Amino acid sequence: MYGMLVTPRRLQPSRRFTHSALWASFSPGDSDTPLPDPSTQGNLRILNVIDCSEEAMCCQFNKRGTLLAVGLVNGAIKVFKMSEGLCVHLLADDDTVHASLPVTCLRFYPQTLPSAGDLLLATYASGLVKTWHLSTQSCLRTISEDRQTLTATFNSSGTRLLTAGSNNDIYVYDTESKKKINTCLPSQSLTLMNGHRSRIFALTFYPESEDHFLSGGWDNTVQFWDVRSRHSLRRIYGPHVCGDALQIDPNTNQLLTGSWRKNQSLQVWDPETGKLLQEIPDDFRGHCRIYSCRWLDSEHILAAGSEAHMCRVVDRTTLMTTGCLVDLPGGVYSTDVTTAGPSGLLIAVTSRSSVFLLQKPSK
Repeated sequence: MYGMLVTPRRLQPSRRFTHSALWASFSPGDSDTPLPDPSTQGNLRILNVIDCSEEAMCCQFNKRGTLLAVGLVNGAIKVFKMSEGLCVHLLADDDTVHASLPVTCLRFYPQTLPSAGDLLLATYASGLVKTWHLSTQSCLRTISEDRQTLTATFNSSGTRLLTAGSNNDIYVYDTESKKKINTCLPSQSLTLMNGHRSRIFALTFYPESEDHFLSGGWDNTVQFWDVRSRHSLRRIYGPHVCGDALQIDPNTNQLLTGSWRKNQSLQVWDPETGKLLQEIPDDFRGHCRIYSCRWLDSEHILAAGSEAHMCRVVDRTTLMTTGCLVDLPGGVYSTDVTTAGPSGLLIAVTSRSSVFLLQKPSK
């Protein structure tokens, strides 16, 4: 639809044709009829709404839950202080201003010295991979990849960095040197499915492993890898992953996948056997094509996306919606969760140019 993706997640900005204009053209009813304001139902409430001025593509809290970084469609990153809801850092340089292409993924470094401050990794549709030092608003390192870089992740110790995007390859970097130490990719033989055959949108390490990770993308597979090997070890066929919608529960070892499609959009798997354990039904308010999902806590799942333009919390036992954010102005491309901040469990949800900060009250 936008030249780079067949889903509505825009990666190439246009001055004449915006995502807002597209949404307005499909809004039902008379154009003079005001749309309802976003609201919450059930066990969620809106704590704050942050206006980013530009369309928000991705977001992530820092480890302490005190800051929220938001990547924008124009290539800038705004960092907000949670206690005040104010923008305290703007991350951009000549590279990002010149390219003016979206930030596609944000990841705070998992291990940094307190004296060093927060370090933030950002990937861009231009192929840039940048490490930002927040307190000085300076770029420490830049990697240029010959592709659209769409996602990235660290292992738990932060010694390995993975990136993936518009080709079939997953690059493995040594974090300290930023040197590429391996490329995980499929075999040349098209009869083997030991790697991806299309764009990759999600990467996640096993919670207890430094070397084993999963990936998901457009080719309807979840691939299982070892950073030291060239090809994948095995796969699950089914999920059509178009965002940060791939996560393993550290307690049960179950795999949660979200798919951007008309049915079977939210599923739970046994990653060892590849068996489908649960199909999570749609909410009665409508179907949601999933861009982002995660294990919220021991009892709940968080899922969000487009079509129904909503974010919902699902009970893991009953599979029923217990809380939701509805009537959003557009699709939800990104969510993140922190329990480290002063507000307890806090959920960030991006829609259009806004970030909604939600609380789930404790029992």
